[in-house]
Parts: sequence; structure tokens; C-alpha cells
Amino acid sequence: MKNHHIVFATALSLALASTQAIADGEKIAIFTKNQTNPYFQAFRLGADSAAKQMNAATTHYVPTKPDSIPEQLGEIDDVVVKKPNGIVLIPVDYKAIVPGVKKINDAGIPVVNATDRAESGNFVNWVGADDYSTALAAGQALVKALGGKGNVVIIEGVRGVVGNTNRVNGFKKAIEEAPGIKLLASQPGNYQRLQALQVMENLIQTYPKIDGVMAANDAMAGGAMEALEGANRKSLIVGINGSKEAVEAIKAGKMLASGDAAPFLQGCFSTMSVLRSIRNLPVPKEIVFPPMLVEKTTLANYDIAPDKQSCPAWNTIVK
Repeated sequence: MKNHHIVFATALSLALASTQAIADGEKIAIFTKNQTNPYFQAFRLGADSAAKQMNAATTHYVPTKPDSIPEQLGEIDDVVVKKPNGIVLIPVDYKAIVPGVKKINDAGIPVVNATDRAESGNFVNWVGADDYSTALAAGQALVKALGGKGNVVIIEGVRGVVGNTNRVNGFKKAIEEAPGIKLLASQPGNYQRLQALQVMENLIQTYPKIDGVMAANDAMAGGAMEALEGANRKSLIVGINGSKEAVEAIKAGKMLASGDAAPFLQGCFSTMSVLRSIRNLPVPKEIVFPPMLVEKTTLANYDIAPDKQSCPAWNTIVK
């Protein structure tokens, strides 16, 4: 199987900088879902930043077809043979990944589960965001901006994926809290900008009045924005991920808010976790990033491109 690998090589120290007898130069395999979603781009940059700081090296494994289960399972087969020191895994599908996780476990390779929880397996820990609370905060921001009244639509990610289910439930809870808000439709855009654009075009043709859009990620929020502009229609839009695209759209007044799922930090602390495990340093069973909202009042905290960021120290997040 042909795999799409992105290699990030780091300079390895020739000598330890301290008297601590810890290893370095570990090789870490990072599995993400696709090349099209800015979320995973930010995650990979976070993983690279953490590896560089800890004198390790990352190799990225990304399906050539977005979110391809067979490709990700095939890549796992290849990586298990290569025996990296550790693995960070965002599963394409939380159930379908289980046989791949078993192969990793059987090979004795430490593995961190990030973003989407796998259904089963032996993991160093899980690193992710509280998707439900993040979506609830974004949804509540939209409801507040609408004054508690109006028609809204939800553009979902991939149905059946736990993270998407939690995000959609968070949006729906925000709607339930406001009796004056009517949910017109909830349709999947599979986390892809183009698919969301097409979904939104169909919704625009079906519903003459759409006051708000809740998108399960920023890429789909961008697709909805493009469809609305093409139809000369206006709606308030919220997304999730806190991506650079969302920051620019919020700055320009084209988007109301985005729930920050902290992809860069997830990449940082997933990679730190697996390296700490390899080096016999303590690692918590979970690292969960709380809901944060990117909006006009908080833009200054987010107006930094992921490729200009660096990972914070371990003890600033993990106490």
C-alpha cells in the first residue's frame, strides 16, 4: 500500500544536557486522519514541536484518501514492522481501529490515543478535548448573538464517530436551552469543506430563512460561509477547532466564534506523553483540555499561526 508520509527530522543531542539518565533520539510514529483538515495540520505541528523540544523525531502517517480506514490499518501494519519507539494515534474510526491497536499492543509499542477515543486497547493515556462542552459553548454563543430566537442548521462531521456525536449533542443542548431557536436540519459534511459547501447550498435552497449555522469543525464552517456568500445570504456561523482560518474569519466579521479544541496542544501533549512513558516518567491516564471560545474578545490569544507556536512546558498543563 502506498502511504503518504511526512517526515520531520530533529537534531539529536550528542550528549545529555543534565545528569538525568534519560534517553533521547526516539522515533515516534504519528497517525492522523487526513491532509485536508486544518485541525490535523495543527496537531502534526504540535507533535513536531514537542519532539524537537525533547530531542526525538516524528514520522507522520496520513491516508492519501481522507479518513480511509483500510489505509490507516495498512499503515499500522507497516509501522509495527518498523518498530518505532512509540506511537500517537488518532483513529479514523473508533471501532474499526481496534484490530490495529491490538497489533501495536502485541508488538509492545507504547501508544497514546488522541482526539477520538478508540473503543478498546491498551494505551499510555488519552489526550483530547471535551467535545461536548466545547460545542455547547460555541452553540450558546450563537444563541446569545441571535437573541434566543431564529432558525438554525447543524452541519455534522462523520456520523458514528464519538467526537462528532458529542459535538452535535453539545449544539443540540444549546438549542434546547432556547425555546425561541428552531433547528431546521442537521446533516453531515464529514468534516470536509467542499462537502459542507454542498450541504449548505442544498439547505439554502430548501429553507428561505437560516439565521445561524453550527458546524462541527472550522473547515465546514468555511464551506458554509462560502455557500452563503455565493447565494448572497447571511447567517451567523460558529465552528469548532479554533483554526487559523476561523481566527481570520472572526477578525473579518464573517464568522461569530469557534470552540477551541486545542489541536496544537493535543499534538504537543500526546507526543510528550508517549516520550515520557518511554523514559519512565509519570503520565496521567487522561489529559482533557477544557472548553475555550475563540471570539472577538479573545482573538488576541489565538492570532498566532500554528507553525509559529511552540509547545508549553509539561507542568503548565499537567499538575
